[in-house]
Amino acid sequence: MVVDTRGCNFSTTDSSACGSSLGGLSRTGHTVVAVCLGFILVTGILNNGLALLIFAKFRCLWTPINVILLNISLSDVLVCVFGTPLSFAASVHGRWLIGESGCKWYGFANSLFGIVSLVSLSVLSYERYTAVLLSSRVDISDFRKCWLCVGGSWLYSLLWTLPPLLGWSSYGPEGPGTTCSVQWHLRSPSSVSYVLCLFIFCLLLPLLVMIYSYGRILVAIRRVGKINVLAAHRREQHIMAMVLSMVSCYMLCWMPYGIMALVATFGRSGLVTPVVSVVPSVLAKFSTVINPIIYVFFNNQFYRCFVAFMKCSGEPQSLHGKENPTARTTLSGFFPVHRQASLSSSQRQILSRHNDRHTLVVHYTP
Repeated sequence: MVVDTRGCNFSTTDSSACGSSLGGLSRTGHTVVAVCLGFILVTGILNNGLALLIFAKFRCLWTPINVILLNISLSDVLVCVFGTPLSFAASVHGRWLIGESGCKWYGFANSLFGIVSLVSLSVLSYERYTAVLLSSRVDISDFRKCWLCVGGSWLYSLLWTLPPLLGWSSYGPEGPGTTCSVQWHLRSPSSVSYVLCLFIFCLLLPLLVMIYSYGRILVAIRRVGKINVLAAHRREQHIMAMVLSMVSCYMLCWMPYGIMALVATFGRSGLVTPVVSVVPSVLAKFSTVINPIIYVFFNNQFYRCFVAFMKCSGEPQSLHGKENPTARTTLSGFFPVHRQASLSSSQRQILSRHNDRHTLVVHYTP
């Protein structure tokens, strides 16, 4: 992933010609990587493809926040279609197969789709934050805003993935020479500055947005718990589990890759070997399998549509009629009238103070 592969010859048919002097992978190592990539390829296409089919079939899922989920699934399936097959074939043969131009395309495409997914995850977290806490000031049914966010994620990704094609750093082979990415090992000022910017604005910043947004949501849920513990405890536990899963999987899949890039850029030459570099690279690709499971299949609204899809039936009854998929309920809605009457004066003050500011989305259980 992030080793010095300047000795690679794209035109060679010798599988050991790339990185052989740098401790490249053995035939067994390439086979293990190929198996992992094959699993990611098949599972990623199935998961994200199924998600896209269900989105297309059930119009009730076309809510603004679900459009962002759709964008995540789209970017992930594009990685599986245009990127993973190339690295899988290269691992099977033990060498890169489609030359220097193909290497640049692979590096650009994987970076583009990957950053779109990362940015969309952070946008999703912020949209949930505004839906839960700022709904009195923000129109959460605004499709125009949501499509602008989707378009913005692609433009933002292009902003950071086009420069290596224009001279700010470059794309080239990484690790054992069976994948391509940004040339982390280059020590020129332009390359170092690009790696730093990429790490800060495309990896660290989205993570901080997620932590801030989901952290604020948890604080709001805990405030509800102070009024009625029984009513809020299960919701708090569910959201806590979701937040931990989202942030943990983000860090598990992407932070090792980012850290390896920094080590390769600023550490001593040869510190990151092909064997060590393969693991973060595979983990980053594994995000295409995890994302639809966490962000889509754990969504109660989507799950009902998934069951209906598997049964070849129409839209679930619970999504028709009075139950609007974008409906919402204020925090006071957690407490029946007779329960609110029994609250102490201090509890009523807390409830009154937060009624105007805190709103929970009925379908907010992704």
